[in-house]
Amino acid sequence: MKVLFIGGSGIISSACSALAVERGIDLYLLNRGQTSHRPIPDGAKVLRGDIRDQADAASALGAHTFDVVVDWVAFTPDHIATDLALFRGRAGQYIFISSASAYQKPPAKLPITEETPLDNPFWQYSRNKIACENALMDAHHRDGFPVTIVRPSHTYDRTLLPFHGGYTIIDRIRRGVPLLVHGDGTSLWTLTHHRDFARAFMGLVGEQRAIGEAYHITSDEWLTWNEIARLLGEAAGVETLMAHVPSETVARFDAGWGDSLLGDKAHCAIFDNSKIRGIVPDFAADIPFAEGAREIVGWYDANPDWHKVDEPYSQLMDRIIAAQSAVGPG
Repeated sequence: MKVLFIGGSGIISSACSALAVERGIDLYLLNRGQTSHRPIPDGAKVLRGDIRDQADAASALGAHTFDVVVDWVAFTPDHIATDLALFRGRAGQYIFISSASAYQKPPAKLPITEETPLDNPFWQYSRNKIACENALMDAHHRDGFPVTIVRPSHTYDRTLLPFHGGYTIIDRIRRGVPLLVHGDGTSLWTLTHHRDFARAFMGLVGEQRAIGEAYHITSDEWLTWNEIARLLGEAAGVETLMAHVPSETVARFDAGWGDSLLGDKAHCAIFDNSKIRGIVPDFAADIPFAEGAREIVGWYDANPDWHKVDEPYSQLMDRIIAAQSAVGPG
């Protein structure tokens, strides 16, 4: 297969790029070549271009056609309009990377399936993804555009901490400074390692049964946020001190952070992966977060150039925790 990844060197897509090349796919990447710590796999061909500039992207694509095009970096309906203009008649399958945060919040019932309504009144990011999905499915029903929708949920690699703040989180844990955990820390969450995601995802690439369908791909390991924080501390060699703060309080201090909690992380998110297993029957997410946490901490320990503490963010966390302490629990 001849496959184009728009992006291809990000947190999720880097594992898919590596696996695609390993499986002998003729892989092209359309990107700007700006991610240095996730190298392009040997064997992938880079088309240097900016997908945000339609003329530049068209020039980079030239006369290429593809069996499959995957857009890892489309976030708004305008991005989808560009893709439709570029890839109608040029792709046998187009895969859009949406988000499981698009599912109903709070969910009316668990586990979440692909039939769960798409409705997120809290987070604009998620509403944009829903609008993208609607535009693509309209194009599919109107003129047969060969779309497949994939909804990841909090997929990580060795560089991505599950809490906001990057290395700041490891720094606070190791200094014995409390880590802000939203709510009481007991809501259930699903973290998926990007190599696990890749093994299921590649089963959709070129799969004609997947056209016109949507799939989420997640781990089957469900953890509370308290356990996620504890596992990070264990990987860092210390006990994690936690301060529990309602998500609504966080939102009063920082709207963006609050939206990502109220529109996603504050709610239990556990998934039924039966549909993806209908296409990839042997899919199993084999990497537990205990292992993933050790990989994350190990990567930061081995890369001191990435020991960047976001002082304004850390101070914001301190202010929120202090404000919550002043009013008492909950």
